[in-house]
Amino acid sequence: MTDLRNGSRIPNFSNREEEAEFWDTHDITDYLDELNPVETRVAPNLSEGITIRFDAQTLAEIRSYAQDRGIGPTTLMRMWILERLKQAKTEQAPW
Repeated sequence: MTDLRNGSRIPNFSNREEEAEFWDTHDITDYLDELNPVETRVAPNLSEGITIRFDAQTLAEIRSYAQDRGIGPTTLMRMWILERLKQAKTEQAPW
């Protein structure tokens, strides 16, 4: 493990395995004073789907773009579609 953060008892981790090993051997309740709550959003139950076909190069670009942001390609595409729908509603423009 690397150096401790600015006065924190929780070390900086160089990878997920190192972090997992730390938390496997430490009780998180001992560190509650150093943790900050975060807001999360839970997606609604997504029970239906459609298939959208792309050429190989476009799909590779979508996957790369999504990976750079730490999300899956279908999540990225869902976000883009929802953003465009919201934009279209505010513009009141026909497609």
